[in-house]
Amino acid sequence: MSKIEIKNVSKNFGSTKALKNVSLTFEPDKIYGLLGRNGAGKTTLINIITNKMFADAGEVLIDGEPAEENDRAQAKISCMTEKNVHPWVMKVKDGFRWACEFNSSFDTRYAYSLAHKFNLDTDLTIKSLSSGYHSVFKLILTLASGLPVIIFDEPVLGLDAAYRELLYRELIAYYSEHPKTVVIATHLIDEAAKVLEQVVVLKNGEVLLAKPVESVLRSAYSVSGDGSRVDTYTRGKNIIREETIGKFKVATVYQEHDDSDKARIEELGLEITPAGLQELFISLIDS
Repeated sequence: MSKIEIKNVSKNFGSTKALKNVSLTFEPDKIYGLLGRNGAGKTTLINIITNKMFADAGEVLIDGEPAEENDRAQAKISCMTEKNVHPWVMKVKDGFRWACEFNSSFDTRYAYSLAHKFNLDTDLTIKSLSSGYHSVFKLILTLASGLPVIIFDEPVLGLDAAYRELLYRELIAYYSEHPKTVVIATHLIDEAAKVLEQVVVLKNGEVLLAKPVESVLRSAYSVSGDGSRVDTYTRGKNIIREETIGKFKVATVYQEHDDSDKARIEELGLEITPAGLQELFISLIDS
């Protein structure tokens, strides 16, 4: 069980402010979705957590210890990124062997079990793998690491729908037996939503939202119908997205609501539908 605390972290690249005074905590034994558009700061934040990049200000603590240039803290994290860190001539099975050499917690049996499920030929070299199977190889190394913190930065690149589904099933199965701190940065939100417990949304380098998924979805809903009646209902409410086609209008509202709201919606002859996580995410970052 490991906790990651991010305290007032800022990072600039020239005149670009990639992260602006970001503070948040990834609690132990929870699965987090780290969401945001390209350039929102997700990968920069992950690189600072994993000591691949230094913050200009602020600090990251792992179980109370500074993450920066601290081998003991970094040894608790396994992170999958888009980059390849293995020699192209290395075989998959040798990648498993070296993972075990460098990390005594690495579960070789589980790695081979995953390779079988994903139809990954462990006799192939890294160079000969397709982009999808290259992702599978890195996913297996991360899942089988046995470390208390696992981070995925866009884990499903190149994977078809069946393998994406298999990944999330395996993640849930493994997590249920071996709870740990999991952070998933992804654009395919609807697919990941089923496994996420907490959501962190970054926008322009700042934390826009950090809440349990259940709480977020409970507060978000869409109201649709005659445009003037939708306007009547939503007046004074926190509208984060509106779409109009002729006289028909859909408004996404993000705030707590109760039975009186539902009664008012019914009275106005409107329809109410829950907002999906991806719809809500798009609405939030566009608002």
